[in-house]
Amino acid sequence: MAKGKTIVKAIKGRAIPLPGDEIDTDRIIPARFLKAITFEGIGRYAFFDERFDEGGGEKPHPLNDARYRGGSILFVNKNFGCGSSREHAPQALLDWGVRALAGESFAEIFAGNCTALGMPAVRLSREAIATLMEAAGARPETEFAIDLETMTIRFPNGELPFELPESSRQAFLLGTWDSTEGLLSHVEEIRARARALPYLNGFR
Repeated sequence: MAKGKTIVKAIKGRAIPLPGDEIDTDRIIPARFLKAITFEGIGRYAFFDERFDEGGGEKPHPLNDARYRGGSILFVNKNFGCGSSREHAPQALLDWGVRALAGESFAEIFAGNCTALGMPAVRLSREAIATLMEAAGARPETEFAIDLETMTIRFPNGELPFELPESSRQAFLLGTWDSTEGLLSHVEEIRARARALPYLNGFR
């Protein structure tokens, strides 16, 4: 059954400031949690070793901070998502509740994986990110809007321009970011083509 396109024009929500450069995918989700067959429930392992001690007690971390509970936008610094190309890292953030990221820069594969999940990863200057983190820290209830049409982040203190590869931006605005939806929307054509291929039919 065909599905409709999911168009992403803007992401709105409260933010979680997560300072620090070069935060790699092993920190986002440790390798021992990559054994799951599906991604369901993987969000509980996001930043696991930084959030919990060996006895299971909580450690100070933005994702444990009650002030940011329910936040859906993650503010980060330079080269976020570097290291291993594991898709589990953005999947863990998505399952946690993150719907968009704003940072100084992102590892290329990580950013591509975010796009494939419908999660914009937009880039701003270090000064702009510092402003956003300060605003979120001072008033955690603040709502931010990442607008992919105007290429700005709006919040009560003003708005800041961001960068996003045009190919990613168009994928969000046109709803072509989801390859699974793309396949399902053409399922009958795919089946017809498969039936016409001699190496898929009637061989012995």
